[in-house]
Amino acid sequence: MKKFLLITYYWPPAGGGGVMRWVKMTKYIRQYGWEPIVYTPSNGETAAFDESLAKEVAPDLQVVKTPIWEPYQLYKQFLGRKKEDKIYSGFINEGKKESLAQKISVFIRGNFFIPDARMFWIKPSIKYLSKYLRDHPVDAIVSTGPPHSMHLIAEGVHRATGIPWIADFRDPWTNIDFYKDLRLSSWADARHKALEQKVLTTASRVVAVTWRSREEFVALCGRQDIAVIPNGFDDADFTQAQTAVLDADFSIAHIGSMNKDRNPEVFWQAVQAALDEAPELKNHLKIRLIGPTDFSVRESVQRYGLQNHTEFIDFVPHAEAVKYQQQSQVNLLLINNSPNARTIIPGKLYEYLGSGRPLLAIGPCDSDSAKVIELTKGGALHNYEDVQGLKNSILHFFAAYQAGALQGSAEGIQQFTRRHLAGEFAGLLSEVSSALGKV
Repeated sequence: MKKFLLITYYWPPAGGGGVMRWVKMTKYIRQYGWEPIVYTPSNGETAAFDESLAKEVAPDLQVVKTPIWEPYQLYKQFLGRKKEDKIYSGFINEGKKESLAQKISVFIRGNFFIPDARMFWIKPSIKYLSKYLRDHPVDAIVSTGPPHSMHLIAEGVHRATGIPWIADFRDPWTNIDFYKDLRLSSWADARHKALEQKVLTTASRVVAVTWRSREEFVALCGRQDIAVIPNGFDDADFTQAQTAVLDADFSIAHIGSMNKDRNPEVFWQAVQAALDEAPELKNHLKIRLIGPTDFSVRESVQRYGLQNHTEFIDFVPHAEAVKYQQQSQVNLLLINNSPNARTIIPGKLYEYLGSGRPLLAIGPCDSDSAKVIELTKGGALHNYEDVQGLKNSILHFFAAYQAGALQGSAEGIQQFTRRHLAGEFAGLLSEVSSALGKV
């Protein structure tokens, strides 16, 4: 069996969206003739732990760990936070007003920690892996980011060993939605873009998770061989979907982080309008927000008088999140209202489809997410200003709920199963390794 080295910052017991793609990919890719070896920090900082993901990792999977030094404890001390406080990716400023200390910390993060705070692991990892791979040869290397320091580790090892390398971008780099909030100097902006360009042009192959992200990367580097391998859902997670007990309430659930760019003002307005138009909805509506929420989200709930209908639930393990998706009458998908919104397909979209429940989405109608929803007939999507249309969809779903006829519809979703997508990635691995006569 051929082997590849996976360089990833996130690995169980870390939880959250960043870990899921490759936990699932390594679960199935062996079926296609590729054996993964995982390289990850032994002491990485993580915002959430999910012990349930350990059962997704094969007992005989080789996981290589080395220590990493990160500046997060200094960051917490500077902001007056407790040592055990968690730092969530994408939450640049959580609160009513940004303090001077927060402004300084954001400036330092963007201008001194390039490409990110894991930069101090790059050189030690290149040195360690270059030696390790002499004794434990592999046929290919895969780096997955963010954090994009993982790509720079892979670039250094690729340069030192000549082993073909695939750079897997789960999110954009300089086109990420919060890049504009990093208070970058012109030098730092140029440095980020130069490193991004080096990765895009040096990697043997580049993988994006959405079609528009691919277009953006092609525009940046000019190469046409960039592949799209989406995130997906593991149908094994949803084996109980047919027998799941639905909520008695008319429940609308959002699973995952809600940062300031994902606070759907139009949703709160539409819910308020639906309650005004259909008073009986007040006796049935339950909105569940499961995961970290920005202060602005809680403010909006209060402002629209929806606190009695809204339940805030902190981070839950993935298995429990799947249960919520199966039980909810409707699952809510929110696409960040940001310049790159059309490129975003939240990983939870695929899991929502796998759950078999209808989804209600807010985002651009010409986005990649809209493309998937239309392809699968998975639910309704409305843009950020369509209060009327969103209200009508809520009332349509509510009427179907009252009639006992609210059902999901997801045609053609097998192309988005983790097993199928692992086969696509295995094909790329075989392609890059055979190019150097490895197979």
